[in-house]
Amino acid sequence: MRTATSTSPATGTPAPVPSRTPDVTVTVIVYNDAGRLPRAVASALRQSHANIEVVISDDHSTDATEEVARELAAHDPRVVYLRLPENSGGCSAPRNRALEIARAPYLMFLDSDDELPERAVEVLLAAHRERDLDFAMGAVHRIREDGGRRTTWMPHLVAERRTLDGIEADPRLLFEHLSTSKMYARAFLDRHGLRFPEGIHYEDQLFSAQAYCLAKTFTVVPEPVYRWYIAPYATADSASISNQRHKLTNVRDRVHVQRLIDAFLAESGHEALREDKDFKFLKHDFRMYAGDLPYRDDTWLASFADLMNPYLDTLAEGAYARLPRAERVVLRLLRDRRLSDVRTAARGLGHDVAPRRVTPDEQSGRVYWGEEVPASPESRRELDLTDLDLDTRPFFTALLRHEITEITRGPGASVDLTVRTYDPALRLPVGPQRAVLHLSPGPRRLTVPFRLSPVRPGLFEGRVRLDLAAARLPLHGFAGTRHPVLRLRHRGRTHTGILLAPLAFPPLTARVPYRTGLTPHRVTLRPEGHNPGRLQITWQPVGTTAKILGPAARRLSTPRTRRAARLLSNILR
Repeated sequence: MRTATSTSPATGTPAPVPSRTPDVTVTVIVYNDAGRLPRAVASALRQSHANIEVVISDDHSTDATEEVARELAAHDPRVVYLRLPENSGGCSAPRNRALEIARAPYLMFLDSDDELPERAVEVLLAAHRERDLDFAMGAVHRIREDGGRRTTWMPHLVAERRTLDGIEADPRLLFEHLSTSKMYARAFLDRHGLRFPEGIHYEDQLFSAQAYCLAKTFTVVPEPVYRWYIAPYATADSASISNQRHKLTNVRDRVHVQRLIDAFLAESGHEALREDKDFKFLKHDFRMYAGDLPYRDDTWLASFADLMNPYLDTLAEGAYARLPRAERVVLRLLRDRRLSDVRTAARGLGHDVAPRRVTPDEQSGRVYWGEEVPASPESRRELDLTDLDLDTRPFFTALLRHEITEITRGPGASVDLTVRTYDPALRLPVGPQRAVLHLSPGPRRLTVPFRLSPVRPGLFEGRVRLDLAAARLPLHGFAGTRHPVLRLRHRGRTHTGILLAPLAFPPLTARVPYRTGLTPHRVTLRPEGHNPGRLQITWQPVGTTAKILGPAARRLSTPRTRRAARLLSNILR
């Protein structure tokens, strides 16, 4: 391909540029990511639609990114390297500077730690060419870096192909706020002067909200158009913005962006979307912080409430009403600044965990979360659990709470656990209760019976020894993590509940020689470290198991061999 020379407006650096006008410009933003940049750029260059331009927009990296980027540009004339004169500290400036030199009528954005599927450009460009669109969007595959598990981001929103005449046709799409899942018509962005807001984080949320509201027509396609690599539970400064929720500046930035979105909705005549946008904030943005609240100290929680509560007071009441009861409880406790109770309630999110106590109001007949009848009408409304039918619902759905209050190391690979079971609705009969601890590191369960003795009405306590050497692993071993559960029986019905660990205790590790040393494993017991904080046990094969038996079993594992193994197991049982 014949090339010409252009000059980067940011640096004055000559760069080879193809003479043919590209159909699509893919901007790859990068900062100190020399190791992963080639993968991202390669995913753009191997697109099935080849007439593209790739602009590497470098936010003034200080590692080897510049050398790597220049090498990539030297080997393919479709690649242009742009280096910002100073670091902006965010994603907006490098995207905006790339927009200034992009030559194509259609634009896409890619982060240096992610990839484009091979047909992403082809699929989205075809949608644009079928109709006069402002943008087209597709499915995003999230890939966990700690195991490769792949899921689809907001799958219900991209399940089928559809064209919408404005966001009002489906306000749920506000949940899909990624700028990287879309291909934009350059004319649309220029017509509205739509650029990424600089100097703030969560710029995607504001940019996408503006794009949704300003677009007259856009198309959703179900095909995957982006691969988003996730490093879960990262807390280092180098982690992504979403993984820096432990920083109060992160909370401040997120709230600030929400206020900017609210102002835009009001100014642009889209105030009718406010409840949908508020629901999205509560269900997605606030919910991301809520799972971490049990792990925050009083000082952090107080500052979090200072930042969050003034904004929560501005949200539509209808948005709160659409939330599950457990999430509304956490929000109300935070707004009431009952910080210790916030931790307790947040550990139940997503797992149907009971509060430690409930309080009936003798005058009204209502039942409330916690140890007191709330003082204000708003708190009584949100903390009212009467409609959950705590005392009459089927036992297998009863709300109980199982907490480990003490963990001590026993002989060998065993641990002694002190367990408290809270029964706020008094569903369990008076007297000792037979309980069973269940653990399944493979197809066969380890079951450990023990007794829970009554301490007072609604509270039971017991001790159980969990011997990890007694677990029956598959012949080829087991690599993975499991969370023990606690089971109770009452009147022929079984209740299964998660087991909450102390929020912080040092990991306990033992080398277990399963089958007299034939399948040795390293077994580690620790708190989960996020969300409810369950007791977590991890098995890692070592020695022969890791080097020979495990790989051989994976190679031999086929549907036919698995059926045969199950049949043999049933015969020998």
